[in-house]
Amino acid sequence: MDDHLALKHTPLYDLHLSLGARMVPFAGYDMPVQYPAGVLKEHLHTRANAGLFDVSHMGQVLVRAKSGKVEDAALALESLVPVDILGLKEGRQRYGFFTNEDGGILDDLMITNRGDHLFVVVNAACKDADIAHMRAHLAESCTIEVLEDRALLALQGPRAEAVLGELWAGVSGMKFMDVREIPLLDTLCIVSRSGYSGEDGFEISVPADKAEALAKVLLDHPDCQPIGLGARDSLRLEAGLCLYGNDIDTTTSPVEGAIEWGIQKARRAGGDREGGFPGASRILAELANGTSRRRVGLKPEGKAPVRGHSKLFADAEGTIEVGEVTSGGFGPTAEGPVAMGYVRAHHANVGTQLFAEVRGKYLPVAVAALPFITPTYKR
Repeated sequence: MDDHLALKHTPLYDLHLSLGARMVPFAGYDMPVQYPAGVLKEHLHTRANAGLFDVSHMGQVLVRAKSGKVEDAALALESLVPVDILGLKEGRQRYGFFTNEDGGILDDLMITNRGDHLFVVVNAACKDADIAHMRAHLAESCTIEVLEDRALLALQGPRAEAVLGELWAGVSGMKFMDVREIPLLDTLCIVSRSGYSGEDGFEISVPADKAEALAKVLLDHPDCQPIGLGARDSLRLEAGLCLYGNDIDTTTSPVEGAIEWGIQKARRAGGDREGGFPGASRILAELANGTSRRRVGLKPEGKAPVRGHSKLFADAEGTIEVGEVTSGGFGPTAEGPVAMGYVRAHHANVGTQLFAEVRGKYLPVAVAALPFITPTYKR
C-alpha cells in the first residue's frame, strides 16, 4: 500500500480507475497496464481502429535561447545530440537521442521546432536526469522550462484521423512528424502527427485540467478505446521501436542500436556541423567502419515467446554465445512470437539461424527484418 501512495498520478488517474484499468507502478507513476478488454484485444483494436493512451508521465520541456532566436537554441541542443536540429523547419518534429562521452545513449527523445523555441519530449524514467543534463549544459545560453501542468495523450491507429477530425477538421492536412497548435474543445493543444505504435496517429499535449474532458470526448467516438501499457509495449515491439532501458541504454551506441538513421548528414563526417556532440569520435568511427554487434529483429520458430535477457547462441547445444534478447513477447498482428536483441555483427544478417536459451532449452530463432508489421504513417 505504501508503494502505491508514493507513486505519482497523471491527470487521467481517476478516469483510468473509472474505466476499470488494472494499475501498475511504471517509472514512478501509477499507470494502467490494461483495461477489461485485455492486452490482446486492445492491441488489435489499435491496429484496426483507434486507441487512446495516457503518456502524461513523459517529460515535456521548452528550450528557449536567451537571444530569442530558435537557431541559437537548436545549435545549443546540438551540443548534446547527434541530430540536425538547425535544419528542422518550424512546425516539424524529429527523433533524437542524448549521447554520453563514451558514445552510449542517455535517452531517446522527440524535438520540435515551435518557431521561437524548441519543444522536447523525454521518457518518464529518464525525465529528471534529462532535465538536469540540459540545465547543466545549456543554462548559459538557454532557459529550460519544464511543463508540469500538461498531460500527454497518444491517439493511435488507422481511425485516429477520423476520431480527432471530429474536433478539428484540419488534422487531415497534417503529415507524419508535422506539429500544430490547434484548438480542441476550445483549448489550445500542441498536436504532433506521430506516435510509438507503428500506426498513423497523434500525440496531444493538453493543459492538465482539460485532459480528462478531452479524453472522454475522444473515447465517446465508437472507433476509440482506452489502451494500456501492455498493448503499447506489444505494438512498439511489432513496429521494431526501441524501449529505452531495454533495447538501448548507456551501454549501446546509436549505430549498435540500429538507430543511426536518426543522425542526419549535417552531423556526420563531411557534414556542415560534423561531430560536436558527446561520443562523436566513437559514433563517427562506427558509422564509417561498423560495429562488433547490432540490434536485430528475431522471429522465434514455434509458439513459445522468447523474453528479454534470454541468451542467444550460434549452435543448438548452447556453446557459442553470440548475443542477447532485449525485448520479446507475442505479436498479435504478427500472429506469433517476436523479439529484438543484440547479436555479433557477423550473425546479424536476415535469415541467420540462432538459438535462444529458454528454461534450459535452446529454441530456434531466425534473424528477421524490422519492423514485423508495415507501418501506416501518413507521409
